[in-house]
Amino acid sequence: MGRDGAGARERKRHGRHYTPATLAGFLAGRVAARIETAGPVRVLDPACGSGELLFAIKVALADRLPGAPVELVGYDLDPAGLALARRRAADSGVGAEWRQRDFLADCAGLPAESFDAVIANPPYVRTQQLGGEAAQALRGQFGLRGRIDLTHPFVAALPRLMAPGAVLGLLCANRFLTTKAGANLRGLLLADLTPVELYDLGDTKLFEAAVLPAVTIAVRGATRGNCRYVSVYEEEAGAASDPEVAGVADSVPAAGSRGSDRPVECGSAGPAPEERPGADRTDNGPCPEGGMRATGPEPGAVPADGDRELFAALGGDADVTVRRQGRRFAVTMGELATEPGPAAASVGWRMSRVGHDDWLRGVSERMWRTFGDLGRIRVGIKTNADKVFIAAHWGDPAAEPELLRDLITHHDMRPWRIDRVRATRVLYPYDLTRTRRVPVDLARYPRAAAYLEQHREVLTARGYLTDAGRKWFEHWVPQRPHLWRIPKVVFPDISERPRFALDRSGAVVNGDCYWISLADLGGDSGAEDLACLMMGIANSSLGLRYYDAVCGNRLYSGRRRWITQYVSRLPLPDPGTPAAASVVRRVRALAEEPESGPGGQEELDELVHRAFAL
Repeated sequence: MGRDGAGARERKRHGRHYTPATLAGFLAGRVAARIETAGPVRVLDPACGSGELLFAIKVALADRLPGAPVELVGYDLDPAGLALARRRAADSGVGAEWRQRDFLADCAGLPAESFDAVIANPPYVRTQQLGGEAAQALRGQFGLRGRIDLTHPFVAALPRLMAPGAVLGLLCANRFLTTKAGANLRGLLLADLTPVELYDLGDTKLFEAAVLPAVTIAVRGATRGNCRYVSVYEEEAGAASDPEVAGVADSVPAAGSRGSDRPVECGSAGPAPEERPGADRTDNGPCPEGGMRATGPEPGAVPADGDRELFAALGGDADVTVRRQGRRFAVTMGELATEPGPAAASVGWRMSRVGHDDWLRGVSERMWRTFGDLGRIRVGIKTNADKVFIAAHWGDPAAEPELLRDLITHHDMRPWRIDRVRATRVLYPYDLTRTRRVPVDLARYPRAAAYLEQHREVLTARGYLTDAGRKWFEHWVPQRPHLWRIPKVVFPDISERPRFALDRSGAVVNGDCYWISLADLGGDSGAEDLACLMMGIANSSLGLRYYDAVCGNRLYSGRRRWITQYVSRLPLPDPGTPAAASVVRRVRALAEEPESGPGGQEELDELVHRAFAL
């Protein structure tokens, strides 16, 4: 397959992306290590592409079970990929059955318990691309709920086809570990299978696509026990590897730390580059739309030193730091911690580590409420036509001034306060006196009416909006207009460090940020104190450490998602205690300081530490 622009778009649409041979080899090796049968080994790849995973498992099984017959079966709809697989098989003397058919359509007719191993990298195609009817049909066929991508039905079809003791090796986007939409996949992996190994490969950039991958090894019918959990993320600049060494008991440990053990560094010597990521994204999240497919280089490709060290570290038993492509990655070891009973699938998975779980229990025991207990956490507005509605400079007479509202975006966010670095305004065609969205009467605003009429074609193309009974000039998500005038806590969707701030300006919040209205916190004199306490916890090192331990949705280069389902879980101490009152006073002082240095942050961290009596 070519790598031109058109080819890239086609791969994205169908969820096809190149998988490195080194990763295919690692996945195959982990699957082969779990196979116990001495007879013929039947292996299925339900979305085989050019066969990289099947070729890799053939090699791994030859090492693990010398002389054992291996039968390979690969499904795919892509004729070009299968043609390449057949040529590679012929050139290398590998026998396999290549089926150019839709696995999801065929799976119900396949014999039960007919495979000893499944090695799978399903196409990652989201609900929006599947279309409503197709998604609904798949949900019904495979017993799924809510938002899905194609990974979910592919995995749902597999347990019935696996013999007792058969092994699944799954490569997919790591979003399923923590997101609400991932509950389908978590439930499938816990219902008929037993996860035994989990590798969150984080921001290693092992793929061309903007996908953070994960590898899951699960066994059908195995006794439930501990599941090995390994994560790999780029080390953050300035993160302490040991909380006690850092001098503050609740300082954020480096991703590679485990208890008080310092990570062992692997790889070539020399300083790490000082490159840090650029500005945060302006959209509403990474949400990769392409998947990962095994259509990589020829078997036998020699891995780079960084890859060799990385995959060797994944099989180790101690936290280490490795270098890859000029970056330092922390490899962290632990076990999968899941909630008991039905909550095991509904709540995101996290890593359990020695010492770390005791710290979490201590915070939880002293927690008064969570953020989500106190008020609704809302995403900002989403116009779905930003080029029409949002501008830094509005020409006259584009619209009446009363319809042009100041707009807070992630560019304006700092810890504690809003700094409007861009004079961005949004055309907000709603009645601000109403508690529900009520669009204005355009007849009363001739300038805005004329401007919007110029863009009618773009706006009416949002058919889903008018299909929902909305007016053609509305925003898709306008939020509650009357709440904009009330002070609110605002924070960006994506940022490396927490940036929770208090806004008193009455500005509208953009969809790249979230917000909590003080009206939801009671709206009285105590609401602002409560908002300051929330900001103090969220912007502290304890809050960040709690987020990483409980939510754990990390993106590239240390960026985190600060979305409702995660922020709602952040803990609050009892606001009636003297320690909590000290946090509130310190936050008010920090909000008034032109520049808050490290000393102010360290004092806040210590006060938050005391508020939880740790």
